[in-house]
Amino acid sequence: MSKGSTPVTKNEIVDVIIEDLTHEGAGVAKIDGYALFIPKALPGEQAKVKVIKTNKGYGFARLLEVTKRSEDRVDAPPCPIFDQCGGCQLQHLSYEGQLKQKQKQVRDVLERIGKITDVFIHPTLGMNDPWRYRNKAQVPFADREGGLIAGFYKERSHEIIDMDSCLIQHEENDKIVQAVREVASKLGIKGYNEERHQGTLRHVVARYGVNTGQLMVVLVTRSRELPNKKELIEAIQEKVPHVTSIVQNINTKRTNVIFGDETIVLAGEEYIYDTIGDVKFAISARSFYQVNPEQTKVLYDQALKYAGLTGAETVIDAYCGIGTISLFLAQQAKHVYGVEIVPEAISDAKRNAELNHMDNVDFAVGEAEKVIPWWYAQGIRADVIVVDPPRKGCDEALLDTILKMKPKRVVYVSCNPATLARDLRILEDGGYKTVEVQPVDMFPHTNHCEAVARIELL
Repeated sequence: MSKGSTPVTKNEIVDVIIEDLTHEGAGVAKIDGYALFIPKALPGEQAKVKVIKTNKGYGFARLLEVTKRSEDRVDAPPCPIFDQCGGCQLQHLSYEGQLKQKQKQVRDVLERIGKITDVFIHPTLGMNDPWRYRNKAQVPFADREGGLIAGFYKERSHEIIDMDSCLIQHEENDKIVQAVREVASKLGIKGYNEERHQGTLRHVVARYGVNTGQLMVVLVTRSRELPNKKELIEAIQEKVPHVTSIVQNINTKRTNVIFGDETIVLAGEEYIYDTIGDVKFAISARSFYQVNPEQTKVLYDQALKYAGLTGAETVIDAYCGIGTISLFLAQQAKHVYGVEIVPEAISDAKRNAELNHMDNVDFAVGEAEKVIPWWYAQGIRADVIVVDPPRKGCDEALLDTILKMKPKRVVYVSCNPATLARDLRILEDGGYKTVEVQPVDMFPHTNHCEAVARIELL
């Protein structure tokens, strides 16, 4: 192969052996060391593929035929639009196969990125019934050939795949989305046109309190004006009588971001409530709240176990959000301090602490890497620090702060194994040891994997 060339060319049909899955759920094959990424192909399979794009170091191919199939392949994924919709990536892989793959994903990145090879990676904790688990649906609306459509985006596009039902959404979310579509269509309310920045209804967000039965519907509109507002509200209440809250969120910007800055309660309450274990939470239209409550309990129980609390410890929760983990920890800690950069989240966290009559928690707005040293200067000494950062991982300054404070234990709750591996390497170089990691499947049938790591000071 000459310098700068590739071993395959566009439109070439080749036979390959699938060696692995990417973090996006595509199969990986190698030809003379050159990686081909093939959606819907599974490890261990032999396949005939057509090359559709080549870059310098890797290419993409389309699966034409599986000539030797994986034992974990599901021939007929239950969702009729699985091949079009970008919401799920792994319905063609058995659930047992998904759990094994997610454990492997965590192990691989810890070894490759973190150079951590001597840590025990537990089998992934999955669900007994990995369907209908999401308590929140965010569904874009649009007009097509005169009719209102609602669905999820096609993978890597902004083309909406019209749908009536989503098998990973709770049935109550499906009901409310379809009710809004039917009512809005009858009332002539237009869906949003992203290219022209026209139309009224951008998204419908449905939130369901799985343990309380409370239901919120958020109508995200392009402008404050909502045609036939009174009739719309009454018709939604008639179709879904148990709806607790109907809210309008106004997003006037040309943006892919779902929510705007202004939210108005149209009917019912500003909040709905739900519980995780014994802790109750108030959820507003824009509150961050885990979308799989059953597995959230599993995840938080694991974090609590790794924290090793006896009732005498001071704990810092470095990315506390609306206080979900903080309040879980406060059940067994002497005192918990939570910090979060989003002011609205801290307001929610304080409200949730009051809701649960917990007076051994304090919350502060700010950057963790600035607030925690200030706490330290005030004489606060953390026995345990818990971090649950966004996908980009922990801020470097926060990791430096942890290394200076030297808590006995760090519990790292991760939604991105790659940044988990990077951050664990920094902590290990600073005098900590990663003892064990527990993957948790929060999002069955997707490529996302969460994990909890127990880290001890040497």
